[in-house]
Amino acid sequence: MTTALLSHPDCLEHDVPRDHPERPGRLRAVLRALEGRDLLREEAPQASDAHLLRVHPQSYLDALAAALPGSGFAMIDGDTWLSPGSLRAARRGVGGAIRAVDMVMDGRAQNAFVATRPPGHHAERETAMGFCYFGTVAAAAYHAIEHHGLDRVGIVDFDVHHGNGTQDLVQHDARISYLSVHQMPLFPGTGAPSETGAAGQIVNAALRAGDGSAAFRDAVTARILPALDRFAPQLILVSAGFDAHGDDPLASLDLTEADFVWITEELCDLADTHAAGRLVSCLEGGYHLGALARSAAAHVDVLIARGQ
Repeated sequence: MTTALLSHPDCLEHDVPRDHPERPGRLRAVLRALEGRDLLREEAPQASDAHLLRVHPQSYLDALAAALPGSGFAMIDGDTWLSPGSLRAARRGVGGAIRAVDMVMDGRAQNAFVATRPPGHHAERETAMGFCYFGTVAAAAYHAIEHHGLDRVGIVDFDVHHGNGTQDLVQHDARISYLSVHQMPLFPGTGAPSETGAAGQIVNAALRAGDGSAAFRDAVTARILPALDRFAPQLILVSAGFDAHGDDPLASLDLTEADFVWITEELCDLADTHAAGRLVSCLEGGYHLGALARSAAAHVDVLIARGQ
């Protein structure tokens, strides 16, 4: 068994205005940091409309396609822009996550990291926002259920921003548990502990600015891990955002690489207990290039060690 790495050059072709934090250099920094590691490398395919229609209506796909500019940029909101390569890149992210699920379910890999951009966890059913266009991890969860016949998929999101999009897409489905630890108040303003989903399968652990490593680990230990253990997922998906790092310019949770190592180890332990080690991690945020590269590499190093 091994760890798979899914990526594609198209993900560098999603262009953004100058000084935008979600820039192509993010992915370049992550891929450079992973050079030389023992990974099963595959190109992320483009998701089909059928894959996307599991989480978004056709009208939304049509509206995005109609808004795509032939050159330059088209603004969806102040944070979220389209360029000619944006939707191709976003489809690679969803396709990479789905291919990674196939690889771990078919036994070709023990676990996987999907290194693509733009991220996906803020994309709601009919709304692109927060740098995101398609619900990447939610689409992968529904693929695991509908194509591989799973009954329970767990999604853990440790991006510093709450994944309102993922929650929106899965909150009415008892087969998918969404568990998030994040800073609050912060964009997008969702993620209160009172948001529990139709079957109590949504768990939100909200931290305050400056809480740091101890509070993060306490919240994960007290709220996230026990709930995930009770849910007993047959596959764990991870929204791996590294913007809770102390160097990140968009938030202030003051985490370190060691915290990302710790939570990855804990999630791998639960994957071993309930899911035969099957875990797929998808890159979300992280906007300080050095901190992002170091944190993603530390995260993947745990996956490699556990996938041997």
